[in-house]
This record gives sequence, structure tokens and C-alpha cells, in this order.
Amino acid sequence: MSASVPDRLAALGLTLPQAAAPVATYVATVLTGNLLVVSGQLPLEHGTLKATGKLGGAVEPETGKACAQLCLLNVLAQVQAAIGDLSRVRRVVRLGGFIACTPEFTQHAAVMNGASDLAVAIFGDAGRHARSTIGVPSLPLDAPVEVEGLFEVV
Repeated sequence: MSASVPDRLAALGLTLPQAAAPVATYVATVLTGNLLVVSGQLPLEHGTLKATGKLGGAVEPETGKACAQLCLLNVLAQVQAAIGDLSRVRRVVRLGGFIACTPEFTQHAAVMNGASDLAVAIFGDAGRHARSTIGVPSLPLDAPVEVEGLFEVV
């Protein structure tokens, strides 16, 4: 892929939101060596959750997938705030997804693909990453999805 990350975002019709401030006793990012860890980000759009509730309940899988995409955009906003330029991302190393869901829900991977597919669309092969996706009983603010990330940067 020869296009820049901002060009790819624009081609996808996407813009990064402003990086959200932490709401508790933690920092949004930690840079150690060439690894940048990004704390979990919620599906905030203009400061408001895109959806609330649980997958398998009030939240449909497609809405959950869209929330995962939005979470990734919020993760990338944190990356940009931390290092100034997304072109410094050499690799998306790992994404972690938390899916608030009912006990019967089993489509966790499909929901988290919203974030994973978008990472590949934005970064190409450097966006292919290791991943964990975990179902949980609840998330902050009743968010349906939360995504965290680990990036190799230069």
C-alpha cells in the first residue's frame, strides 16, 4: 500500500475523533521502547456512545460491529495524540476486544471483526494483528464494545 494513512482514512470516508481523556486513574497510552499500549476505548461518537446495552440483547451484531469500528477509530485517535503521526505506526501488533453480551451470545469474533477489518483497511498488511475477543457481563457506561491496542511505532 503506497497511500498514506490519512489518505486511506479519507478514502474510507473516515476521520479520527478527538482523543478522549481518561475517566479514572490511568493514562490513555504508554510508550515503552517502540511499543505503544493504548487503553481500552469505547464507541464514542462526538462524546456520546453510539449504542448501549448487550449483544444478544438490545444490541444487534451489525451495531456491535459498527461499535467495534468506532472503538478502533478512538484507539487510533489515542495513537495519534501520543506519537503525532499515524505514519509512525509500523505494525498493529495486537487488538483486544471486550464484548458486553448475554450468556447465550456466541458471535464475539464477528463483532470484533469490525475493528480488525478496519485495521487492515487502514494499515494494509501492517494492520494484521494478534487478537483476543472476550465476552463480558458489562462495560463502562453500558457500552456494548471496548477495544484496546498494542502498536509497534518508529
